[in-house]
Amino acid sequence: MKKVALTVAVLTLGLAACQPKAEDNNTVADNTADVAANTADVAANAADNALDAAGNAVENAGNAVDNASNAVANAADNTTNAH
Repeated sequence: MKKVALTVAVLTLGLAACQPKAEDNNTVADNTADVAANTADVAANAADNALDAAGNAVENAGNAVDNASNAVANAADNTTNAH
């Protein structure tokens, strides 16, 4: 009978040790909320970076058009001055 009582006591203590603690659950919930907020920030930053890159691409395209226009004008001037 003592052996059964001891086994029950050990199992009870073991199960009690495995029970989740309220503080741990709150920490997990807080960490989950932090991860969600950080993920939203990362997504917002990625969107901002994509918009900046698109703006830069448009500006670069405009510069390329200006450069091509200048090259045509220079070629015309060179042709005129060659005679």
